[in-house]
Amino acid sequence: MTDPVHDPRAALDRLLSEKGVDYARLSQVIGRNPAYIQQYIKRGSPRRLAEQDRARIAAYLGISEAMLGGPVQRVATPARGRGPGMILVPKLAIGASAGAGASIDGEPVEGEVAFDPKWLRDLGADPRALSIIRVEGDSMAPTLDDGDDILVDGGDAAARLRDGIYVLRMDDVLMVKRIARAPGQGRVSVISDNPHYRSWDDLPLSAIRLVGRVVWTGRRVR
Repeated sequence: MTDPVHDPRAALDRLLSEKGVDYARLSQVIGRNPAYIQQYIKRGSPRRLAEQDRARIAAYLGISEAMLGGPVQRVATPARGRGPGMILVPKLAIGASAGAGASIDGEPVEGEVAFDPKWLRDLGADPRALSIIRVEGDSMAPTLDDGDDILVDGGDAAARLRDGIYVLRMDDVLMVKRIARAPGQGRVSVISDNPHYRSWDDLPLSAIRLVGRVVWTGRRVR
């Protein structure tokens, strides 16, 4: 029998009970269907949480990823005399606006980028839920250009929704768009900064799945 102290499912179930968070609510936080967390805890499907799901859950609950079966830490051990350790953020092998069926869940990591922890704190980003993906296409030009790398905070999504630029899924397409609160409860506008591309003026929040908020962009010198 699995030791419940070291079982990520049992640990998550206990934490949710202690914090008064139900399964459906946590599923919504990570952009999954309402039964996802219940199936994970009660039925063992999936067997393990995807890395990004685990990071978002840890950030939302204020716990270490290690409690959910993740690595003990993501901070590189600093060499003597070289100052504080850096935060290693995974760079995923996928782009926003990548086309039908695109997903960041379980995507391979093609590298890591080191960030100063104080700089990340100043951004208000949670390092446990960060990832880097590449912008594909010019629908957000001039704000974001094709080939830009964007830093996405997966802990800052539906639960903390406010106006800003987000990575989201809509109609099975992973995309980066500007989100603005629309009149009416639970209504949003999904906006392309480039006027040559389509925007959606008034949608129910349920029509999209927010992956995370874009908190920084890196651009190559051309």
